[in-house]
Amino acid sequence: MSRKKNEPKALSPAALTMVAARFKLLGEPARLALLNSLMTSEQNVNELVENTGLSQANVSKHLSQLADAGYVNRRKEGLFTVYSIADDSVFQLCDLMCSSIAKKLGQDLKAIA
Repeated sequence: MSRKKNEPKALSPAALTMVAARFKLLGEPARLALLNSLMTSEQNVNELVENTGLSQANVSKHLSQLADAGYVNRRKEGLFTVYSIADDSVFQLCDLMCSSIAKKLGQDLKAIA
C-alpha cells in the first residue's frame, strides 16, 4: 500500500526524540523573542538585550543553546559576536504557528459572539 503525497510519514523513536528536543528548545519565550528579533536583521548581544528587554546573561545563555542546536549562526566582527538566523525553517515554523493561532482565535471569537 503506498502513501498519499501529503500523508505524514511515521517517525522512528530516535527521530521523535530529535523532533521533541527541537520543539522543546523553541518552547522557551526568551528564545522565541531572540529568534523573532533576529528575523529582522543580524545583531550582537547588546542589540539583542536592547531589542528584547532580556538581561545580557540570559541573552548569552539562550543564544548559546540556539547556536548549538543550529538555529543561529555566530561570527566575530571586531570585538563583537554577531548572530543571525541559520535555519530558515524558523520562518516557516513561525508563519505556520501564527496562522494556526490566528485561525483558532477567529474560531473562538465566532463561538462567543
